[in-house]
Parts: sequence; structure tokens; C-alpha cells
Amino acid sequence: MSRLNTIARRLAFGALVSACSFGVFAETSPITDEQKKNAEALIQKALKSDLGYSIVESLTTEIGPRLGGSEAEKRARDWGVVVGERLGFDKVSIEEFTMPFWDRGHLHISLTAPYAQPLYGTALGGAAPSESEINAGIVYFRDIHALTAVKDGALKGKIAFVDGDAMVKSQTGAGYGQANQRRRIGWQHAQRGGAEALVVRSVGSDSHRFPHSGMMSSDGDNWADIPVVAISNPDADHLRRLHNLGKPLSLSLHSESKWKGEVNSGNVILDLVGSEKPEEIILIGGHLDSWDLGTGAVDDGAGVAITTAAAALIASLPERPKRTIRVVMFGAEEVGLLGAFAYAKQHEKNLENHVLATESDFGAQTIWQVVSNVNPEATVLVDEIAKILSPLGIVRGGSDIAGGGPDIIPLAAKGVPTIRLNQNGRDYFDLHHTPDDTLDKIDPDELAQNIAAYAASIYLLADSDVDLKVKQ
Repeated sequence: MSRLNTIARRLAFGALVSACSFGVFAETSPITDEQKKNAEALIQKALKSDLGYSIVESLTTEIGPRLGGSEAEKRARDWGVVVGERLGFDKVSIEEFTMPFWDRGHLHISLTAPYAQPLYGTALGGAAPSESEINAGIVYFRDIHALTAVKDGALKGKIAFVDGDAMVKSQTGAGYGQANQRRRIGWQHAQRGGAEALVVRSVGSDSHRFPHSGMMSSDGDNWADIPVVAISNPDADHLRRLHNLGKPLSLSLHSESKWKGEVNSGNVILDLVGSEKPEEIILIGGHLDSWDLGTGAVDDGAGVAITTAAAALIASLPERPKRTIRVVMFGAEEVGLLGAFAYAKQHEKNLENHVLATESDFGAQTIWQVVSNVNPEATVLVDEIAKILSPLGIVRGGSDIAGGGPDIIPLAAKGVPTIRLNQNGRDYFDLHHTPDDTLDKIDPDELAQNIAAYAASIYLLADSDVDLKVKQ
């Protein structure tokens, strides 16, 4: 039985339970019978629609990889405008901002001792080039904590290698934050130690020879002055085994990655203007850029498709919801949430009218939980929305969880209420930031379940009179 058939059967059972158990729904709920009927119709329509899949197929095929600040990201913005206009959004625009552009360039990395063997690696975002080929011995560090203890100058003439462990697969992505420290701050300690370069185990849960890219953290206004490379988990395993045998290890490394000055990026804005309270904005979205190793299907073409398709389905209703629904295709997320911060700055005088925000940016597997950070009255509304979503296999989570997604962080920090439709991320860190992030990893039925959940919940929030603001 297909997942879509399973979902349909759950919906039929859920409707029966609702009819039997929630007969006083209209009397006790902030959701009217008509709104509930519209939401359920949106769910059914979304589950049968291929709109979302066609959007992510178009983005990944016609545009391809979309590194923040690149010419490809510009083509993606133009694509977003065409999609928004074709789907009948009321207002479509691009809000530009400037950013520094980092380019990966060519990389060569090989084991040279105890024998020659090519390694699969990729430069990390913000890394410096090597002036010439680096040939040096490896100093092995079991984890990032060992590297942070290195003495100044102790790594002169050497290449530091930070090992660690492959992430454990998890529905919530637990462990990413800790594992990511070697990617984020490792360069600062390797450079302080005088290393010629830093090599780290990729931050991911896969067992393939696909290196994971990603952005490093700056040290104030400073970035790395040395090459920094992530190697695949199997290659890191190999170096560990050789180290445990007591073999002296050496690498040959040459990287061309570097900063290339200021360029333009931008956010694509698609608005469905509210019928009664157009000044109040429900913001949803995903990020348009991607890393350049794959085609950015899972991270985050799926999120763009989910939120755009959900809003387009809402637009097909006979009447617009009361509040404005705004889809933002954020630019330059991967290189530091630059589009998110640019949006928050550009709209800082109007953030009071942003009554809710959320983002889809955790892949394309099914949504399993809804969490929120709204006021107590609005929490009741989200509770009722969760009941409508329950036949999709979605449960109610916490009601005091701030967030909404990475690009929502600047808005949440300014007090904008949030919800998050949490996806099953078990395969997310197998794929994201790797050459394996391609369209074939997206299941159309799972994508449709995401769109159904977004369409129903965002419609109900946008058509509500309930104040969502957390009272200070």
C-alpha cells in the first residue's frame, strides 16, 4: 500500500472520529465549521496534487546548484518571480541586499604516507586558498575538544586532522550542533597552532564517500587564513585506523577556495493579500540558495516547494483569508542567514504586523509534530489545528518552543510569534550539503503530506481573528 493510500485511510478514519467526538467543535473551538471544512478540503487537494513536486523538479533541473551570491542564485530569483506570477500571487517582488561572495574553486587532497590514496573532500565555506601545494604530516586529534587544547605554534608545518564520530541518525537531528563545532570553530584553533591546513571529518550521518560542505564561523570580522577541508566519513574512518596502527600519516593538499568581493543577492517575496486585515502578515518560506555540490533538492528546494505550493492552494479558495500570507524565498541562507537578517532589517519598522512566521528547512520527509510559541489564547487555536492535522500522522508538541526555522531566527528574536511543523529528519544529515542532495531523494507522497499540513494550518492561522502575539 502506498504512503498516499495510507494517509487517505487515516483521513477517512480521522473524519469519522471527528464527527463522533467533536460534535461541539464550532461551539468550543476558535475554528468555525466553514474554516474546518476549507482546511480539510485543502488537505485532500494537496494530497492529490503534484504541484509541489513540479516546483522542486523545476528549480533543481532548470537552475541546478545555487550557491549564495552566485550567478545561479540570481537565475533562481528570476525563476521565483516567474513561478509566483504563474501561480497567481497578488504581489511578486525581489528585495536585494549585498553580501561577500566565497567561491569553492578546485580542490585536490590525497594521502601520501604510509601510501598514496586519493581522498574525497570539499573546502568549507570561508576557507582560504593554499598558495601552493601543501605536503605535510598529519597531527591527529580525536575530537574538537582535543584541538582546542593545542598550544600556540605547536602545529607549525603540519596539517591538523580532527576526527570525531559520524552523527547518529535521528528523527530530530540531535547531535548536529555538537558535531558541527569541528566545522565551525576548528580553524581558529588549528590556525592558532600554526597549522598549514585543517582537515575535519564531515558533519553527517552517511557512510558514503560524499563529503559534507558547510559554512565555518568567523572570528569577529576575521575568516580563516588557511585551507579547511571536510573529508567523507569513510575516508575519516580510514585515517583513524591508520593512526591507531601507529603509522606516520602525510597529506598532499591544494585548494583554490577564496573570497571574491561584494555581490548582490536577494529575497523573493510572494504575497497573497489578506481580504480583511491585509496589514497583518503570516510569513512562511524556505531558502532559495543551496550548496554547490548537489542540486539542493532536500536543502532547501523542498522547503521552497512546500510553502509555495501550500500558499498557491490557499489562493485557489473562493476567498482570500483575512490576513496576508507571505512566502519568502530567502537568499544566502547557507552562508550565514544573510537573507534572513536582510529581511528583518528591511522590515524592522513593520515587524509588529508580522503576526506569525515559520519556515520549511529540514528536508522532505513527513511532518510528525507541530510546536509553537504564541500567547495562551492562540495556543488553543494551534491545539485545534493539531486536531485537524492528526489524520496526517501529526501530533501536538510543545507550546512554548521559540524558533520557526533558521531563517526565522532574526524575526523570532524581535518577538514575532512562531510555529514549526517538524519533519522526520532521519535521512537529512545523510544528504544535506553533499553531492547526494538531488531530486531522486524526494518522495512525492511525503512531499504532498508536508504541503497538506502547511496549507491547512497556514490557512486557519491566516483566516483567524485570534491575536497570536506573546504578551510581554
